[in-house]
Amino acid sequence: MIPTDPAEEHRSIAGTFTDRVRGVAADGWDARSPVADWQARDVVRHLVEWFPGFLAGGSDIELTRGPSVDDDPVAAWEHHAPAVQAVLDDPANATTDFAHPRLPAMPVPLAISRFYTNDVFMHTWDLARATDQDDRLDEAHCRELYEGMEPMDEVLRQSGQYGARVPVPDDADWQTKLVGFIGRDPEWQP
Repeated sequence: MIPTDPAEEHRSIAGTFTDRVRGVAADGWDARSPVADWQARDVVRHLVEWFPGFLAGGSDIELTRGPSVDDDPVAAWEHHAPAVQAVLDDPANATTDFAHPRLPAMPVPLAISRFYTNDVFMHTWDLARATDQDDRLDEAHCRELYEGMEPMDEVLRQSGQYGARVPVPDDADWQTKLVGFIGRDPEWQP
């Protein structure tokens, strides 16, 4: 079960992603991923590159740049994930407002949870599937995300951040429903 406290939630989800990053074979970083035109290393690249600008765009918090994903995806992730965790573990940030121009104001930990940690959770499937690792996700969290995003289907598709929804059987498990919702073929294989 995924914790609900943003710091503990990130520790758990980023920890699982870290396990998958460390589990990639040395020659596995160029493997195709379920995301069109992405290789396994691009899954890590996405997470370490989009979030620092997003965080700085809504707060005064600047994450330091780490190693290049092209040179060492493991080192890039192992620099990035603890830096995000430090932001969440800092009590001063618990009441700091995140005021991004395109979003309603909210506390920094909530913004990290909603927009970043959930992204890490979903991309765990991508990296695991691309590199032939355990791709099982927490079913309760899959259900929570699916049920939270499903009513916003049209808005999410218009954002360009999700591919076309992949149809799945009505009786599919929550992970399959979530994976299909975000535009991945649950049957995708490398």
